[in-house]
Amino acid sequence: MEFFVQQFLNGLQLGSLYALIALGYTMVYGVLLLINFAHGDIFMVGAFLGVFGSMVLGLPFVPTLILSMVLTGLLGVGIERVAYKPLRHASRLSAVITALGVGLLLENGMLALTGADPRSYPADFIQTKVYNLGGVSISNVKIIIIVLAFALFMGLYTIVQRTKWGMAMRAISYDKFAVPLMGVSQDQIISLTFLLGTGLAAAGGILWGVAFPVLNPYMGLRVGWKAFIAAVVGGIGDIRGAAAGGLLLGFIEIFVPAYGKSIGISSTWRDPIAFGLLLIILVVRPTGLFGVARRQKV
Repeated sequence: MEFFVQQFLNGLQLGSLYALIALGYTMVYGVLLLINFAHGDIFMVGAFLGVFGSMVLGLPFVPTLILSMVLTGLLGVGIERVAYKPLRHASRLSAVITALGVGLLLENGMLALTGADPRSYPADFIQTKVYNLGGVSISNVKIIIIVLAFALFMGLYTIVQRTKWGMAMRAISYDKFAVPLMGVSQDQIISLTFLLGTGLAAAGGILWGVAFPVLNPYMGLRVGWKAFIAAVVGGIGDIRGAAAGGLLLGFIEIFVPAYGKSIGISSTWRDPIAFGLLLIILVVRPTGLFGVARRQKV
């Protein structure tokens, strides 16, 4: 039982990180029907801004987190205005190619600025403490990641469901042509969507760097693709689905190697089994766990 609880907490930590990143994918898709393939690299930029805040400016954890979220959010808004806004009425293929180009620009730009050597946060960024509860070891870092990820998700969910800005986001997702006729600024709502989505990606980047302290300019590729898959499995366009898909992927990635050895399955089968199970879910529910089919008027 202790082993199960330990692995459950590990899966909850990893799944929470995936969920934070997946929320950005699902928010942008819900409003613009755009897959922002540069989102994983924005996550990487947020992590490196945390390195800048902690090592260059000497800021502690909370101010570094806020600084990274604000700057990365502004970066997301700038990318939308410069790269995506001119393509709103172009083909979706043009927007996808542009998103891939933005991702490559961020990767190679960060590589030019910081070099290829891995980076990490200073040892005193968060003083690690390990608690032993009934045979289960849990660190304060793991608690911070899980609690903060849940708090950010609930904050986003409250904004989307309980505020006028959130109502406007949901309205644009439902009918982006009618909303401007009601006097709502489409540009402002889209900018707010990118601000929130990329800010959450920055939080995910810093928490990822705290949990797995090896940062490089290409870290967003693998993590970003996994978060995108989690968003699709959960039902892209639904923030509950992004959270559920991220947690599901995190649990699968932890439990497969943890229990696979007992039945002769190597840990190298973690990704094939994880993505195979997610593929089965999509076969049964093509729109994902919480997604609904969109109807288009012809």
